[in-house]
Amino acid sequence: MMEKLPKTFYTREDVVQIARELLGKYLVTEFDGQRTAGKIVETEAYRGPDDKACHAWMNRRTHRTGIMFAEGGHAYVYLCYGIHHLFNIVTGKKDMPHAILVRAIEPTDNVELMLERRNLAKLAPRLTAGPGSLTQALGIRTQHTGLSLVATGSPIWLEDRGEEVSEEDIIASPRVGVDYAGECALWDWRFRVRGSRWTSPAK
Repeated sequence: MMEKLPKTFYTREDVVQIARELLGKYLVTEFDGQRTAGKIVETEAYRGPDDKACHAWMNRRTHRTGIMFAEGGHAYVYLCYGIHHLFNIVTGKKDMPHAILVRAIEPTDNVELMLERRNLAKLAPRLTAGPGSLTQALGIRTQHTGLSLVATGSPIWLEDRGEEVSEEDIIASPRVGVDYAGECALWDWRFRVRGSRWTSPAK
């Protein structure tokens, strides 16, 4: 069973719950007729107005963060350290700037192309364990920010392939690299699939 996630999945208000439910779903891309995909095994939730770790804290709207205020179901891709293209999923209603960073996937479809994009000779966790690694493997770039994840013909979408991750198999911990965010840095809004070799290293 492969079902594209509908808009209603993304437009709910609880970004933390959506981040948990994304574990076990599949992130799929199709560029130039070549499809790649992987199972999501690690996410981080960011909740706009009151989350100091979020780019849209206090409803801060800039050229970069503008897409976060769109209706849920859009891609928010930004450049980190001038090198890494990081893929986020906008959630919530319009003008509710919530987003979920996809931090790691387990590669499943067209692994050969993913290895080629990453310039790797053999399958290893560093192929897709980390937000910058997975976007390179899937061909996602900042130019894809703003794309609808639900529109017909979109080159990026998410699928439910009938796999469930149980609550006891979800590890919740503080998010990575947000020490500047005061008390928000302590929130356990990073979610990983227990026992997965494809999650990025613990901090």
